[in-house]
Amino acid sequence: MSNSVDLVFIRELQVNTIIGVYDWEREVRQVVVLDLEMAADNKRAAASDDIADALNYAAVSTRLMEFIENSQFQLIETMAEQVAAIVLSEFKVPWLRLRLCKPGAVAQAKDVGILIERGERP
Repeated sequence: MSNSVDLVFIRELQVNTIIGVYDWEREVRQVVVLDLEMAADNKRAAASDDIADALNYAAVSTRLMEFIENSQFQLIETMAEQVAAIVLSEFKVPWLRLRLCKPGAVAQAKDVGILIERGERP
């Protein structure tokens, strides 16, 4: 018998926020981009065809956009940890992988950022 893992994902969620360590970064809003994979057991939702039984990616997206838009972090590392904590606690997700990018932070690169995994891996 094989173990199966279900993932719910959000790709390239773009949010404007105050982020950065330089003085000019504290005065302008910049775009951050999130890719999020979340472990979820989709069997119940598949059987019921009811959003109440699913990990609602729209609700996760809305919560994270509101949080990030109203934040003023210096480091994306701090933002990533707090985003992960919200998803793990508020949406009862056992494991997640978050890629958080800051496009334009290095002129010669498309984007730069971090990739973290938190929680119990399925």
